[in-house]
Amino acid sequence: MTTLSRYHEAISQLSAAQKPAYGAPAYSRFINRPAGRRIAAAAYALGLTPNGVTAISATLSVIGVIVLALGPISIVTGIVAAVLFALGYAFDSADGQLARLTKTGGPAGEWLDHVVDMGKTVLFHGAILFSLILHTPAFPPGQAALVIGFTTVNVVAFFAWLLVDLLRRVSGEPDAGAARPTGHAPLMRSLLRLPSDYGLLCWVLVLWGTTLFWWVYGLLFLANLAILVAALPVWFRQAKALGTAS
Repeated sequence: MTTLSRYHEAISQLSAAQKPAYGAPAYSRFINRPAGRRIAAAAYALGLTPNGVTAISATLSVIGVIVLALGPISIVTGIVAAVLFALGYAFDSADGQLARLTKTGGPAGEWLDHVVDMGKTVLFHGAILFSLILHTPAFPPGQAALVIGFTTVNVVAFFAWLLVDLLRRVSGEPDAGAARPTGHAPLMRSLLRLPSDYGLLCWVLVLWGTTLFWWVYGLLFLANLAILVAALPVWFRQAKALGTAS
């Protein structure tokens, strides 16, 4: 079987075995997952492993961090960093799809994927803060506070969601997503969750070096804060309903 035929075979299998779209933010649902599917198929054709794809994702994100942190505060720097982060995010989607395709997924791979996810999220905001310190003569405390606040919201949201999922598994409860409809997913739900999508945050960097960047970044922070405030009681009730794990 040729590399090209392996690619087409993988595309066919992956298209028929996608994760449910219910609740997925719009960027992930319509852009990142389809892009990740093609990357996963190419990785399969080339004989790459899921962990190898995760390593590529991490490498692209780290390069993006370096460019954003050390490069001049300009639109060009922002565009280059945005492309690197977005490619890293696409490879992040691809590693899980490749694991499902090759049936090689497991706790270690999932652990590595989550560690990379959290690392790139913190470093994304950290690179913005470092760039401000490095390139701005009059350090803007308001912008620094915004970056720290956004980082906090992202970390708490990720940890709170992940911990509920972990507690559910430990208690032996079925995944809440398993009972969701697998057919048509509401478009409005995906659009409402768009502000929380890491992919959208990546592309906001094309405004880097302009005043508009801080307005959009600030609005995304407020939207993510509102989503977190709404989600925390839900996750708390879900954790409480699990009872005491045996």
